[in-house]
Amino acid sequence: MPYFNIVAETSENTVVTEYEPVKKRSDSYQSEAELEQEFISLLCEQGYEYLPIHTEKDLIANLRKKLEELNNYQFSDTEWDEFFINSVANPNEHIVEKTRTIQEDNVKNLKRDNGETKNITLIDKKNIHNNSLQVINQYVISMENGAKHDNRYDVTVLVNGLPLVHIELKRRGVAIREAFNQINRYQRDSFWAGCGLYEYIQIFVISNGTNTKYYSNSTRRNAEKEHEKRGASKTKTSNSFEFTCFWADANNRVIPDLIDFTKTFFAKHTILNILTKYCIFTSEDMLMVMRPYQITATERILNRIEIANNYKKYGSVEGGGYIWHTTGSGKTLTSFKTARLASKLPYIDKVLFVVDRKDLDYQTMKEYDRFEKDAANSNASTAILKRQLEDPDAHIIITTIQKLVTFIKKNPGHEVYTKHIVIIFDECHRSQFGDMHTAIVKNFKKYHLFGFTGTPIFSVNSGRAKNPEFFTTGQTFGDQLHSYTIVDAINDKNVLPFRVDYIKTMDVEEEITDEMVWDINREKVMMAPERIRIVTQYILEHFDQKTYRGDKTYIYNTLTNISEVASAKRDEVDEIKQKQRISGFNSIFAVSSVPMAKLYYQEFKKQMAADPTKKLRVATIFSYGANEEESDGILDEENSEDTSALDQPSREFLEEAIKDYNEMFHTNYDTSSDKFQNYYKDVSLRMKNKELDILIVVNMFLTGFDATTMNTLWVDKNLKMHGLIQAFSRTNRILNSIKTFGNIVCFRNLQKRVDSAISLFGDKNAGGIVLLQSFKDYYYGYESVDGKPMPGYVDMMEDLNNKFPLSEPQIVGEQNQKDFIALFGAILRMRNLLLSFDEFKGKEMISERDLQDYLGRYQDLRDEWKRKRQESTDITDDVVFEIELIRQIEINIDYILMLVKKYHDTHCEDKEVLITINKAIDASPELRSKKQLIETFIAGANDVDDVMNEWHEYVVEQREHDLNAIITEEKLKPEDTRKFMENAFRDGEIKTAGTDIDKLMPPISRFGGGGRAKKKQGVIDKLKTFFEKYFGIGGSPIFAEPERKKVIYEKESQDMLPKVAQPVPTYGKSEE
Repeated sequence: MPYFNIVAETSENTVVTEYEPVKKRSDSYQSEAELEQEFISLLCEQGYEYLPIHTEKDLIANLRKKLEELNNYQFSDTEWDEFFINSVANPNEHIVEKTRTIQEDNVKNLKRDNGETKNITLIDKKNIHNNSLQVINQYVISMENGAKHDNRYDVTVLVNGLPLVHIELKRRGVAIREAFNQINRYQRDSFWAGCGLYEYIQIFVISNGTNTKYYSNSTRRNAEKEHEKRGASKTKTSNSFEFTCFWADANNRVIPDLIDFTKTFFAKHTILNILTKYCIFTSEDMLMVMRPYQITATERILNRIEIANNYKKYGSVEGGGYIWHTTGSGKTLTSFKTARLASKLPYIDKVLFVVDRKDLDYQTMKEYDRFEKDAANSNASTAILKRQLEDPDAHIIITTIQKLVTFIKKNPGHEVYTKHIVIIFDECHRSQFGDMHTAIVKNFKKYHLFGFTGTPIFSVNSGRAKNPEFFTTGQTFGDQLHSYTIVDAINDKNVLPFRVDYIKTMDVEEEITDEMVWDINREKVMMAPERIRIVTQYILEHFDQKTYRGDKTYIYNTLTNISEVASAKRDEVDEIKQKQRISGFNSIFAVSSVPMAKLYYQEFKKQMAADPTKKLRVATIFSYGANEEESDGILDEENSEDTSALDQPSREFLEEAIKDYNEMFHTNYDTSSDKFQNYYKDVSLRMKNKELDILIVVNMFLTGFDATTMNTLWVDKNLKMHGLIQAFSRTNRILNSIKTFGNIVCFRNLQKRVDSAISLFGDKNAGGIVLLQSFKDYYYGYESVDGKPMPGYVDMMEDLNNKFPLSEPQIVGEQNQKDFIALFGAILRMRNLLLSFDEFKGKEMISERDLQDYLGRYQDLRDEWKRKRQESTDITDDVVFEIELIRQIEINIDYILMLVKKYHDTHCEDKEVLITINKAIDASPELRSKKQLIETFIAGANDVDDVMNEWHEYVVEQREHDLNAIITEEKLKPEDTRKFMENAFRDGEIKTAGTDIDKLMPPISRFGGGGRAKKKQGVIDKLKTFFEKYFGIGGSPIFAEPERKKVIYEKESQDMLPKVAQPVPTYGKSEE
């Protein structure tokens, strides 16, 4: 029952509450021009003025007229010319500066002819309806204006004469991505031309009539920036289109059709609100446009404050409410905007943003600082909090629950209790909340209490909390003001779905239901040494498959100075980041108690010592002996600052584990209070950096911890409800095209609990969206939740064989090539999914050789399209290559050696095989760097009985020879260098962060100036080249100095394999 019965409410909500799509649809074919006309006439019906202007001269004249109207002032010609060139179209200012003008600096100074200055507003943010909206189309920027090519833009919306929203249309049936790529071309070729007014565009809209999306002017630039940092070319990557958004109504129903989108998104008050209120220009110069659910939540909180204030309902549960936005949907951004706008209300004195853990107030502060420098105040102590509460200029304060409670205890009757205050809680479902809530309600008089949560407590999952009066989120905060569930987030592609495996570990496996309570005897059975052994063995054997280690690589921005950052007080040390290619993802192992963590940790050590090829970096962290599961499924908070609650054996074990960690990372932590806090920070940073492979935890890190490099959660713990969704959500942050789902591996039968948690926090049909489909569905096809038939792998492969058989020498025609690229891209994505299923083995439906041939074609087309793009401007940019995924198909060396064997079996006469070998090497980006090595081997290997064996020896000897050369040239320490490379080959990556690399370096005079950094970079480059050449092609994993006599292979010339008529040289000459 809502607390207010409002009779009439304003229709000025930015996001319409519920939208009924227009039913009438014309069936006739609609050209792009007709779609454009329909769009413009709809805008005119909504009060936009159509302008028939197509040139810059007319655009500037109209801008002058509109600014004169808005500011009620006539410019003289000299005033206008000077104002235009200095404040509007300054040739030294570009997208960033112009975005800052619109977002933050919308009032400019005009120097009048009589020497006075006058304020000129470019966009009125206080009364948005004072701004005028106009629409133009087919505006031309030509090479005469300085553009690289003549461009004609589709439709632009002018606000007070400035182009702020640009719409690019394609006819129905054409991929919406073409419109996206067209805008990229304009940004590249012509938006900056002439006076550069088009650099004022804040929001782009792309549509093909059926689907319509919007995005900010930084979306593309962000991806480009990332690209430049990687040193890659500026060509399009698939990671910028992912950041385009659909518009939706307040019930999260997407509004894709252009007609419906125009009636909602382009309603005057909506587009003006978005431009003036719901964009955030970050301190990193990025423009973020909020998503519809974030805007709705913000407005509903502001409305609630407004209404409660009018009805004098503050100081009670009626004056607040809660927002249920699922974990990972950008709650921090929503809460920031809410806090910012609430703090500007004339009657609100302060906004308090309360988090529940010390490390979170630091993280939130950093995020808030990124949204806007110095917008909020954080506090290291209660004394500082007190100062801020007394300071009239500290409008937004971030603090922890603990500090706020301490403040209330120490300061009875403080004057702040009478001030009008908005209090926002992040993750408002904590167990300590009852007492805290009572303290606030008793002391503060004029408050509005709001909560943000990803997993609310309903009566079903409330248990009986310590304080029986408050056991559901609604009873604590009031009405649910908005919800955006995990189902909505997965549908909108804001988080990934989960794939859950249940692994049977005992003959009599009982199904664990929600009703079951924790039972010490059952837990004892779970800790039987044999069970611990087989679970550990399973994890070690499946680690690579689940996390793609050594199989899939990608570029990631890693932190290079972790131990300094972890041990420093806040903000004292800058984070130094560096792009690195890393391999696969990492994982957390959640276990039910500290004794169990101890057993697993020791078992991992034991099994890894017995088989060094299974070596992983394993660590553990906990701070007290939590074992009993909470009756309401809420995970008990472990204290990241204090281990005093641990019993002696647990503390001793933790000391041992931290000692191992110190050895692994050359750090110096222990369980004493300060050092343990730093250990906690260090572990958190190394998890995010993917320097740890498995972190064994009891409760820590299962809530509120975000690491995009983590994709797997191993579970040997009775999770349920709240705790289950929170823990699972550690794995489903979006990172790149390789990471397509979060992997959950349960060693207990939690199926019933998983289903009930998902239906509680999603909805009754949530299972189909939140959990990945079964292998059969992906393989044979299935029907999606909304009834669409989804083709399976089998269908795609049939399509491929029928439409693009390898027997045809090439794929002719632009449309065919596009179809092939799209289909093969879809097959690559599907294979990426299927590879994580054990059942896929043997059902690939394509031989290695054919796959390579297709891959080779795919790569050739990619090169051809790249070339076409550079040469001409009219080539459509809508072709997207799955670059990340091409790299991932292992054309492994075994396959090549099998061919070599075949070649030799024909006494080197079957030259077809050589062509196949060449094709295979060319189809794999990974093998191209090893080409010369392979060629030399083939040319030299005559009648060999065991090609495999011979190859391995050849690799070890060549590798040793090359490594020795680097050691000698760079005067490196042989022992340390070998150890370092051994680790690199084990981990599938070269670690340039940390101090390991410094150990190999020769001593250099301290006074030698900046030479050391340069020298170090040179060594890193050489070792990387070496690594790329030898990684993944066999040979012993041990880099010890060989005892036997050495064989050095002479490098063959760069020519390809021996010609038919040439005698084949034998390789290797003995060196005594």
